[in-house]
Amino acid sequence: MLSFAEKEAIIGKFPELTRKEVSMGRVNYHFDESLHEKKIVVRHLHENGNGFVYVGKLPEYDADKKGFINIRDFSAEELEQVIADAIAYLSTDPAGEPVDEKWKNREGTVLHLKEENGYFNLYYGDNLEEGFGSAKEAHVYLLDEGFRPQGGGKN
Repeated sequence: MLSFAEKEAIIGKFPELTRKEVSMGRVNYHFDESLHEKKIVVRHLHENGNGFVYVGKLPEYDADKKGFINIRDFSAEELEQVIADAIAYLSTDPAGEPVDEKWKNREGTVLHLKEENGYFNLYYGDNLEEGFGSAKEAHVYLLDEGFRPQGGGKN
């Protein structure tokens, strides 16, 4: 388990987050540029290493009913990834604009998921690779294939 200081050092790699002390020695980190009502990315990070990250409805995480996951036993890589995913999620417009997302795998391959005429099409460059009936179906496929969302909103 990472120490409080180690977790703070990882969170500090994200300059878009603002540290705010709360009660009982706990710390929150806010993302003031969030396009959602939620602004807290890291909630109640405690000196004992416990804390939570807001992931909303991201399908790759098993969040509680408020959209948070516990990060107590996360590795450095897992913590960095979940925070990046949370910021990307909070950077997307929740108003239901058409999906236009960039996804990337560890090898650096980039795919674009675009909503077109009610379908969710996956592109590699200009080439159509796959089509899906829902964004959730496309997201599950991309996650199963080792891709992660990159940035927020239109890419």
